[in-house]
Amino acid sequence: MDEHSGKISGTDRAAIFLLSLGEDKAAEVLKHMGPKEVQKVGAAMASLSNVTSDQVGQVMEEFVEAVGRQTALGVGSEEYIRKVMVDALGEDKASNIIDRIMLGRNTKGLEQLKWMDARAVAEIIRLEHPQIMAIVLSYLDSDHAAEVLTFLPERVRVDVLLRIATLDGIQPSALAELDEIMERQFSGGKDSVKSTGVGGIKSAANILNFVDSSIEAEVMEMIKDTDADLGQQIQDLMFVFDNLADVDDQGIQALLREVSSDTLIIALKGADDAVKEKIFSNMSKRASEMLRDDLEAKGPVRVSEVEAAQKEILSIARRMADAGDIVLGGKGAEEFL
Repeated sequence: MDEHSGKISGTDRAAIFLLSLGEDKAAEVLKHMGPKEVQKVGAAMASLSNVTSDQVGQVMEEFVEAVGRQTALGVGSEEYIRKVMVDALGEDKASNIIDRIMLGRNTKGLEQLKWMDARAVAEIIRLEHPQIMAIVLSYLDSDHAAEVLTFLPERVRVDVLLRIATLDGIQPSALAELDEIMERQFSGGKDSVKSTGVGGIKSAANILNFVDSSIEAEVMEMIKDTDADLGQQIQDLMFVFDNLADVDDQGIQALLREVSSDTLIIALKGADDAVKEKIFSNMSKRASEMLRDDLEAKGPVRVSEVEAAQKEILSIARRMADAGDIVLGGKGAEEFL
């Protein structure tokens, strides 16, 4: 919660609201949320302290106001959703979003995987054909998929990433069959008009953004050996630490509020000057001077530590971008958002 500005973040508002509902009602609400949302709101609920009655009142007032603006018209209508999305975003951009909405609503087995530990997902799919693995990883969130990838055999990783990058949708009937197989493994799908928008170069790049640097370099090298053109396209779409120099000032300021000073210092030890200046210019004079002093005072840091710190910051940046809190700049950024 931002004590200085008096504003309450969306996550904290949700946490305060759920805590105010009581155990039973809060549990009912949480049942309708996705794994990442549950984790995020749950963490906020656990860390909340010193919430004033005024803040609770503010949250409740905002909720009542928001509910008052809702209408049931069109809710549950696939055609309505499709028309609104296309009108707002255009056919191309809306297509993938609509597919994701309908895919998530109509898959039970695959949806279960999102709630599972990465090692468990890898264990479930490890004996499947690499094409099945590619479809499953494309369906998962990129950071989750990246973790699953690390538990797969080395010889399989490149094959799976290549298949993800060249995956051009999947027929609904095939997806429904895969969904049923997954559902049977740990205890339906409805056909859409066309194939679903999973996979692709963007998806492969997104997953590699979250993979450990050593694995990322190894996989990229092998992909380029197999298909140099495709490897370059994937690399061009990847958002790397140096691309933070292209994020707008508001985005950098928002990101800095979420990153610990220790992680930032280690990450900047291996950053180029443009990124450093971008960071310094978005801090108060006193804070930037302290950071410069800390950087100078910090002794040599292992490359692996620098890469791990940069990955952590990039992971935070991507989560914020997915939540709409910041807009990532740099190569291919518009493709990710």
